[in-house]
Amino acid sequence: MAHFPLNAWYAAAYDVELKRVLLPRTICNRKMVFYRLQDGSPAALEDACWHRLLPLSMGRLDGDEVVCGYHGLVFNAEGRCTHMPSQETLNPSACVRSYPVVERHRFIWVWPGDASLADPALIPDLHWNDSPGWTGDGKMIRVACDYRLVVDNLMDLTHETFVHGSSIGDRAVAEAPFVATHGDRFATVTRWMEGITPPPFWAGQIRHARGYAGPVDRWQIIRFEAPCTVTIDVGVAVAGTGAPPSGDNPGDRSQGVNGFVLNTITPETDRSCHYFWAFARNYCLNEQRITHELREGVAGIFREDEAVLEAQQRAIDEHPDHQFYNLNIDAGSMWARKLIDRLVAAEAPAPGPRTIPLRPAA
Repeated sequence: MAHFPLNAWYAAAYDVELKRVLLPRTICNRKMVFYRLQDGSPAALEDACWHRLLPLSMGRLDGDEVVCGYHGLVFNAEGRCTHMPSQETLNPSACVRSYPVVERHRFIWVWPGDASLADPALIPDLHWNDSPGWTGDGKMIRVACDYRLVVDNLMDLTHETFVHGSSIGDRAVAEAPFVATHGDRFATVTRWMEGITPPPFWAGQIRHARGYAGPVDRWQIIRFEAPCTVTIDVGVAVAGTGAPPSGDNPGDRSQGVNGFVLNTITPETDRSCHYFWAFARNYCLNEQRITHELREGVAGIFREDEAVLEAQQRAIDEHPDHQFYNLNIDAGSMWARKLIDRLVAAEAPAPGPRTIPLRPAA
């Protein structure tokens, strides 16, 4: 059984990827083709022609319709065939599946499950990606691993100490206490590191933005939203200036630099995924150079993660009976997996009636 629910919104593409051309992409083991209509809105169809199953992505756009590249059948954005070669009567069954699709927060979101349940209000909140007061950019990485391994990686940032030691990692991350909480749809891991020497990345950011060099109070607030979105509130502030919350005081970050690492991971197959990420910041908003440097720098950090995750997936495939062991640091990822499992279980078909075999007569 697949380890991802179908009744959920998944990022299928960045807004800049979707143009007036056919874009094939596999989402949750379903081959889809995406494109923009003439008014700019997105559309998504099953990537297989009703007639002989040639991928529609091998065809072309004609206005708002897709023309199959094999025999010229034409399908509109609702998946209905509007033209067949050499005949006037259209077979009423000639259609391909269309998928609910919405553009929001710079992503194209698709719902691969029951279309009647596709409520846009359930799209994960990644508003930092396109809100005034924030700026940034990101990329998509195709990772050859189960998407849940990426979620595990993001929910436990102690790996920064060992995987990203030259940039964002330091011993404080691995040793600092944390608090893990959860609800029906969310799980959160909060970690504060007070009075520490900042790692190279954050030392450079606060020096450039605030002209400060010295000890800092650092925070990581990781929030998972089932089934596959993780936002990470990160930053550093001048040590002792009140950034950590206390009682009813939410904390004063005005003498610091704040970023949000936005992550949404879309299953491609059972062992591969599309990892969409962005880094948004609330400082030096008009410095495009910083936006470019941050995007490329974070991309380099995530390439280090990619190597670890793909090696982990190969090891899992080689040891199919191995059971993971959990440490205290795995609390966030354990709750994330439980929330995913609940969504998957809710979609499982109800068991059929139990059949009791008859005992033959003596």
